[in-house]
Amino acid sequence: MSNLLRIGVLGAARISKNALLAPASTNRDIAVTTIAARDPQRAKEYAAKHGIPRVAGSYEELVADPEIDAVYNPLPNGLHGRWTLAALAAGKHVLCEKPFAANADEARTVADAAAKSGLVVMEAFHNRYHPLAQRMQAIVESGELGKLRLVEASFCFPLPRFSDIRYNFDLAGGALMDAGCYAVHIVRRLGGGEPQVVSAEAKVRGANIDRAMSAELRFPAGHTGRVQCSMWSSAVFKIKARAVGEHGELSVFNPLTGHRLSVTTKEGKRVEHLSKRPTYAYQLDAFAAAVLRGEPVLTPPADSVANMTVIDSIYTAAGLPIREPSVS
Repeated sequence: MSNLLRIGVLGAARISKNALLAPASTNRDIAVTTIAARDPQRAKEYAAKHGIPRVAGSYEELVADPEIDAVYNPLPNGLHGRWTLAALAAGKHVLCEKPFAANADEARTVADAAAKSGLVVMEAFHNRYHPLAQRMQAIVESGELGKLRLVEASFCFPLPRFSDIRYNFDLAGGALMDAGCYAVHIVRRLGGGEPQVVSAEAKVRGANIDRAMSAELRFPAGHTGRVQCSMWSSAVFKIKARAVGEHGELSVFNPLTGHRLSVTTKEGKRVEHLSKRPTYAYQLDAFAAAVLRGEPVLTPPADSVANMTVIDSIYTAAGLPIREPSVS
């Protein structure tokens, strides 16, 4: 491989602009060269709009292209596993949007394939690569807050367009899959160790789609965790994280794209400001560094399996079925 990482994009998803195309435009290690979509005309229009040089005739053609080194996979949740596996079989590195797979079993299948391939597979929890996330974890692990009592995260936003694929059970949709996977990931990182699900409650749209979900967790060390997420609920917009210990509290208003945190202890309150550089830019830097220079990633497949295991357990506790890979 040369010192330039050539990436192909599966699908014409809206998220690709912020997650890949914008940061790639200023990253000298990256070239986004090709796109494929289920609708070839849409792929051509997307390529023309965003300056992508080539359009592949199908997903299969794109992953088989010898002029591509890596694949960015922002397809619907239920297709993540299938096309990550296809890319690995074709010898391509993968940056896969969250959630990593439809469920933990599929995530394990992908993780096993990734391990055998020796290729880089990274789940796109972009916030994890920002200095804010690293500072949050460092403060908790430093002991400044004392012994942990509670870690919680919320990701609630309004999505009243019920025809959106995120409300489609056949595509592994649901609030927990789309928004809650972030909250679960943040709580796991700050809580340390893997939590058990104590209880969960869903508000549903139709038979099996959670438009909102809340869950209570417990960590091996004894402290508790709490996850809240929604695409349509009375909690219209709520994105925050908090860690409470015996001696103080860490609070972050927006742990996904923010750059500020506050710590309150008996010594008083302080506010720390971190980099305003986009989280997606840090994520793409990390992906390129892993592929081109062998540097480790913070969201490897093993972490994805652990995150999906908690998500599956929350669905089970809430009385809803675990999501399944899409059949078409």
